[in-house]
Amino acid sequence: MDQFVPGKLITETLRDTVKVPNKKAKMIAHRGLCGLELENTNASFVAAGQRSFYGVETDTQRTKDGYFIAFHDGELNGMMGVDAKVCDLTLAELQQYRMKDYWEKRTRSDLFIPTLDEYIRICKHYNKVCFLEIKGKFSDQDITDLIALIKEEDYLDNIVFISGDWDNLMALRRQLPDHPAQLGCGKVEDDMIEKLVANKIDISPYFEHLTEEIVKKLKAAGLVVNPWLVNEVPNVEILDRWGVDQITSNFIE
Repeated sequence: MDQFVPGKLITETLRDTVKVPNKKAKMIAHRGLCGLELENTNASFVAAGQRSFYGVETDTQRTKDGYFIAFHDGELNGMMGVDAKVCDLTLAELQQYRMKDYWEKRTRSDLFIPTLDEYIRICKHYNKVCFLEIKGKFSDQDITDLIALIKEEDYLDNIVFISGDWDNLMALRRQLPDHPAQLGCGKVEDDMIEKLVANKIDISPYFEHLTEEIVKKLKAAGLVVNPWLVNEVPNVEILDRWGVDQITSNFIE
């Protein structure tokens, strides 16, 4: 029986990606290539773009003055040591702060919060699919504005939306009824599947909660399956054998 091996995040010692050849699943770079460069920065997006990843994932939320940015946390404490919330600051205020690299834990002049259009342009340049996770609560108007920004970059056909908030996904469905979208989640509950199918929503679950039986159920329902945070080669190989469609990883391609 296949059994996942324990994983651990590696950052300081990595110098390149780890490759798993001859797999069918498409690899997605988590928060950019965040095993090599600081997550959700232009450096991490370029690093992913220059490699064989099918897609590049990031998170988006909105600043006080309405800009969409690529950033995961709702607060700045974890990444910058600043006691403030993203939603309370303007883009200019956010971009005055610099983040620290993985290796020397020192600030770098290029490590700041990017705007979402910068992320999209990098993915477009390298011909990568954008896996765009909507963080927090988005209103219908937020979704309208987000779609408009992506259309301005002429890249909507290359976007897969993700959200852990069902209301965000339904707001998206009201405007893009058939566009690729995934529910980000931990465990996969049986009652989820019917709901996902009815709303044309695929699924991005945490990999450790998957079994071969669950994957078979999801695939039998016609869902695209994209497990996330898969950072051990044996686990990629197991999931690939089970038939998942995509795998999101910090450094495996």
